[in-house]
Amino acid sequence: MSNFMRVISILPFSIMGMSSISYAAPDAETAYIFNSFSFLVHGFLVMLMAAGFCMLETGLVRAKNAVVQCAKNIGLYSIAGLMFAFVGYNLMYMDVSGWIGTLSVWGPSDELKSFGGENDSTYSSGSDWFFQMVFCATAASIVSGAVAERIKLKSFFVFVVLLCGFIYPIQGSWSWGGGFLSEAGFLDFAGSSIVHGVGGWAALTGAIILGARKGKYSDDGSITPMPGSNLPLATLGTFLLWFGWFGFNGGSQLAMGTAADVAAISNIYINTNLAAAGGVVVAIILTMLFYKKTDLTMALNGALGGLVAITAEPLAPTPMLAIFIGAVGGLIVVLTIPMLDKFKIDDVVGAIPVHLFAGIWGTIAVVFSNSDATIGAQLYGIFAIGAFTIIASTIAWYVLKLVIGIRVTPEEEMEGMDMSEVGMEAYPDFRK
Repeated sequence: MSNFMRVISILPFSIMGMSSISYAAPDAETAYIFNSFSFLVHGFLVMLMAAGFCMLETGLVRAKNAVVQCAKNIGLYSIAGLMFAFVGYNLMYMDVSGWIGTLSVWGPSDELKSFGGENDSTYSSGSDWFFQMVFCATAASIVSGAVAERIKLKSFFVFVVLLCGFIYPIQGSWSWGGGFLSEAGFLDFAGSSIVHGVGGWAALTGAIILGARKGKYSDDGSITPMPGSNLPLATLGTFLLWFGWFGFNGGSQLAMGTAADVAAISNIYINTNLAAAGGVVVAIILTMLFYKKTDLTMALNGALGGLVAITAEPLAPTPMLAIFIGAVGGLIVVLTIPMLDKFKIDDVVGAIPVHLFAGIWGTIAVVFSNSDATIGAQLYGIFAIGAFTIIASTIAWYVLKLVIGIRVTPEEEMEGMDMSEVGMEAYPDFRK
């Protein structure tokens, strides 16, 4: 029999008298392999989002601050990994007693598996740590863009230490670690609030305490545009984020050991993609209506707003509902970016509308498709995470401001932080 005929002979075609097919449950070792493989590969994809954030932010800042954004992003990813190993993972997942986990250094707990005992794990502990770590780094990346072009590099890195080592894992333990929000029925599949909301709240407090860039807002109410230096680079960054989001949401199925898990992951991919597309199209239409032209930066953030919105529940919605959820995410971004300017909150890349406002919407939208979700529990989770992050971040920012300062001098800001903070330029051949 040819290879082609071998394939045909096992396909579950109803026209061949096989209207249904049953799948045998995988043995424990096979499930362990595929579950661990899912954590690792989806983690690799989420790690690629670090490059996406870096390219997006670097493209949206002015040329004189491009190198600093690159330094911030590679630094924050590395700090996040170290802090999540030193203290973050165990605070988030180890022996959580309602409010907080264990204050200890993480270490792999795998033993030689017999794959038959009742205490056997269904995945490698190291694969789980890696997958959860890259989520922690994502929360820090959100802050980076909002406070760009005026924050001291060392102050930002110290804040990342606090965010990734303590703020993010403590609130994460309340839900994903089995704490009180989980017991209250709060649902956030892949982190619209737990990851993106935390990054958004931390970014909002930082932007307010730092203040706006010099010259951005005038006393008469006028706003001076400060366009980014490289929009093709920002577009590339958005595509990298979109690609990495399949790992972000798909990996949050937390299993790939059965046919049902694989089917769920495929549906998650589809809904994730459709939500992003819905966000882009709405952003394009609205900017055409409002400004008579297509605004590329709004379209890019529309994609991200759609992605953040679907992240709280990417499995349960129908494809049409996923498009709607993403489209509203794009709508929120287009409407709230100008709103921040009215309040003179200077968010360089639009991180707060994308990750905070669209994240709140996505967390509420879980009730549309998941019958286990209640509006009360969702609002309770949003409020608890927001209140804690605002208080903790505000304390951290103000302590840093008093101890080492958080903002560069007006002269350094005018010259560009690339020279004052790192002593090199991104585009030296084009210097005027």
